[in-house]
Amino acid sequence: MDTTSAITQRYACRAFLDSPVSTEIITHILDTARWAPSGVNTQPWRVAVVSGQRKQAITDALIQVRDSGQEPNPDYQYYPANWQEPYRNRRKVCGLTMYRALDIRREDTEKQKQAWYNNYRFFGAPIGLFVFIDAELAQGSWLDLGMFIQNIMLAAVDTGLATCPQASLADYPDVIRQQLDWPATDKLACGLSLGYADTSQPVNQYRLEREPVDSYTKWYE
Repeated sequence: MDTTSAITQRYACRAFLDSPVSTEIITHILDTARWAPSGVNTQPWRVAVVSGQRKQAITDALIQVRDSGQEPNPDYQYYPANWQEPYRNRRKVCGLTMYRALDIRREDTEKQKQAWYNNYRFFGAPIGLFVFIDAELAQGSWLDLGMFIQNIMLAAVDTGLATCPQASLADYPDVIRQQLDWPATDKLACGLSLGYADTSQPVNQYRLEREPVDSYTKWYE
């Protein structure tokens, strides 16, 4: 698959088949992703791959802590405290489009709750990945980390797999570190669900629009 096709065909998959994914394929994806650029070759990424009982234990722990009423306490602030335009409207359209695909109405609070918990269930994917970064590193390394994560997703597309990058899986980083016996000196950037897409599900059939090049680009000569 050419690079342009991989980029344009990638999407956030929210319904997976339970078909297994081999260790060899996962290793190939991570082996490809490691060629992401990084300032002075720091290679700041650290990855945990979970499946089976360990993945289920993480799902159970996340749902339990959420049900207990504990507020999320991520290692960093992903979204702005106050939404401004045009980002506020884009966020609204994104949410409405996804809920429409899931056939969830505003008043369906239980369906909304279960839809959110599906994040913690990795949307049924057989594989979950958690991406960490050393807490001592600065913002530039986070840019490097983003390019590494993008490489994971593009390499997955090339192998016929789908992914969903999830900030939601980093809602309770202490829970994840405890489940994985992971050092507290690392920040949890995000999780990803990885597997074969269930293309029959409506939630995998909608696509969001992207702004045209001229809307965000200025040319200087």
